[in-house]
Amino acid sequence: MLWLLCLCALPTRAIGQEPADTAKPLTFGVLPMGGPSESLESWRPMLDDMSHALQRPIRSVSVSTYEGLAQALAEQRIDYAFVSGRLALQAVTHDGMTVLAQLTRGDGTRGYYSVLVVDRDSPIHNVDDIFGKPGHWRYARGEALSVSGYLVPETQLFASRKLDSDTFFANVTVDNHQNNALAVVNGEADLATNNTADLERFAKHFPEQYARLRVVWKSSLIPHAVIIARTDLPTELRERIAQFLTNYAKGRNAAQELAKLQLIHDISGFRPAGNDVLIAFADIDYTLEQRRAISAQWVNDDAMKARLQKIEATHEQLVRQLKSNRPQNFAHLDDRP
Repeated sequence: MLWLLCLCALPTRAIGQEPADTAKPLTFGVLPMGGPSESLESWRPMLDDMSHALQRPIRSVSVSTYEGLAQALAEQRIDYAFVSGRLALQAVTHDGMTVLAQLTRGDGTRGYYSVLVVDRDSPIHNVDDIFGKPGHWRYARGEALSVSGYLVPETQLFASRKLDSDTFFANVTVDNHQNNALAVVNGEADLATNNTADLERFAKHFPEQYARLRVVWKSSLIPHAVIIARTDLPTELRERIAQFLTNYAKGRNAAQELAKLQLIHDISGFRPAGNDVLIAFADIDYTLEQRRAISAQWVNDDAMKARLQKIEATHEQLVRQLKSNRPQNFAHLDDRP
């Protein structure tokens, strides 16, 4: 699959001045928000501070798709990354990653919501208008790894009705939240998935287009994105990264650091977190798989029952695995770089 990769080396002290074990740059992966270059520019000020605190060069990598970031994680080209919960779940269970911290927002919310948006003049006013016309509307959604752009709407709206969005609509296109919102405004799609956090960002960048959008459905709460790191990084290094994140915008330079965080996505900071924060996303996968199994065609009831039992057992095993890694306490570390 072709995907766009942007790489940016952040300024630090000269590599020749570093000890051999700290000379190698760390690579930070960025969840796509807007364009890849935009994401890199937003994260650069905070990563400069982290590079100084760790006394280690940090490169940042942003991609144009969730699948591109997932591929980079799988190929171990990224040391730590900012990712959505579903992408984190895949990285933790298959790619040797672990959760270090979870973002917090200035409004104090513990998460965000998936939404469906339409043009303000659309004849669609609620979900009944959508499901009342099979094969009629044009749908713009996120990638399969996007929690708010695909997984949550698919689970809460379509699978619960024994439907598949990819076959229900007259046309389905897959893109990022920004482009999907623009597709609705430009008349290229009748409805699109998005989320409350990205819509706030969209309103700042495209105020006139945002004014043309109307929300017709909102999901249950989705936990915020997380920072993950490779488990084969030295334990002390992972702890120092986590300590930096969870202390950032909370000390004597809080005001300046908070301003840098808010360049990213109205982030107010990070809280300690472990793999157990991903249980909510494991539950989403479980619900979607269960509902798809129930609505599938089976040769007999025993075959369906066996499939449901396997889904249940796999989910229970995954939850136990995630619970075994809870937030760590970094109090034993001092504040020295």
